[in-house]
Amino acid sequence: MNNILVLGAGRVARPLIRYLLARGSNRVVAASLRANPDVVALLESHPHGAFLEADATDTATLRPLVIEADAVVGLLPSVLNTGLARLCVEERRPFINTSYTPPAMLELDAEAQRNGVLLLNEVGLDPGIDHMSAVRMIRRVRAAGGTVERFMSCCGGLPAPDANTNPWGYKFSWHPRGVLLAGRQSARYLRGGEIVEIEGPDLFDHRWRYEVEELGTFEIYPNRDSLAYLEAYRLDGAEGFFRGTIRYPGWCETLRAVAALGLLDLEERPWPDGMTWADLAGRQGGDAGGAAAERVGGILGVDPDDPVIARLEWAGLLSNRTVGGRTAAPLDLLAERLQKLMFYRRGERDMVVLKHTLTASFPDGSTEILTSRLVALGDPWGDQAMARTVGLPAAIATQRVVAGKISATGVQIPVLPEIAEPVLDELQAHGFSFKESSLTMVPGPLDLC
Repeated sequence: MNNILVLGAGRVARPLIRYLLARGSNRVVAASLRANPDVVALLESHPHGAFLEADATDTATLRPLVIEADAVVGLLPSVLNTGLARLCVEERRPFINTSYTPPAMLELDAEAQRNGVLLLNEVGLDPGIDHMSAVRMIRRVRAAGGTVERFMSCCGGLPAPDANTNPWGYKFSWHPRGVLLAGRQSARYLRGGEIVEIEGPDLFDHRWRYEVEELGTFEIYPNRDSLAYLEAYRLDGAEGFFRGTIRYPGWCETLRAVAALGLLDLEERPWPDGMTWADLAGRQGGDAGGAAAERVGGILGVDPDDPVIARLEWAGLLSNRTVGGRTAAPLDLLAERLQKLMFYRRGERDMVVLKHTLTASFPDGSTEILTSRLVALGDPWGDQAMARTVGLPAAIATQRVVAGKISATGVQIPVLPEIAEPVLDELQAHGFSFKESSLTMVPGPLDLC
């Protein structure tokens, strides 16, 4: 019997734990200070499941749990992952998680390799399935003798069209604070052989219309540092490389406004009693009088009847509802407010959209544009698409680790064939398959000019 320790018991944990328990060869213990009741019920109803209330920041508490485990899965906030990974390296236990690889984690690589320990990061959806499906696509082009010239990968978690019922076009399927923090990230990508760098405050100025077959028009904006994956994807010679986030139209201009109003600031400060949302949103304009819509419109340079103002009003960000009498960062106040409004109601479905577009040249002079897309819908009475597409890849990878089917050690992301190919194959068996298309452009007379 394999002993698997899962740190975290939120929505993503349920499909992961269900998968691992269904194998029949695993005992799963989940440890967390807070837990989704459905996750606790799943564990306590299974003879090989257990839930422990434990503080993941308390090494003394965690160490004996890690020692007893054959693998450790981290589903906690990413800021905790390096500390958890360090503990796993010390105790020679593999650590699997779904978050981006922090720089401090890379510093553990040499010691992890010496100890024969795998630290597998980014094995969720984005990052995760995006990496695995991208490298499969790229390998197939190379196997056919092609050269990848440009590569674009865009992903988003959104309300399904029938659940897209608010003017922001968004509902939270993961931590609201994390969604807003992503809006502060700087970004880099490659365009025409040149590096484009974007500072966090300017992120939402870089947005484009984006078509997804069978779904319609969306918008995309850059997702973090795309260049960090050029080497992992073996695309050092490409002239274009872009990773983006997909949203319904209007999201970017609204988040740009939120950022301009200082509502994504992270500095905690005491707010006076009686301070309202209208005061908070309009503080960049000083003591200017007038209605909140006019004052905020003046700060943003838009008319009071602009759709952005309407979205802010819908969220109560221009209202006389009080936010004062407490110490908090504006971003945390905003996350708390939006979480009360932008959630999935019973019977509503979320949707995951992932699309790759690749341009490749071939020795015969032809050029192909290849697309690959995944669309997944949540179960309105069960697991969300986001929870399944994040939790299942991590679960499948964990099962392969405890079965001794992954030989890699050190700090890894799921781009190695021994990781990516089996995980993608099993995801397809669970109903997550990509639709692919290609367009071939054959050289003609104009190409000779």
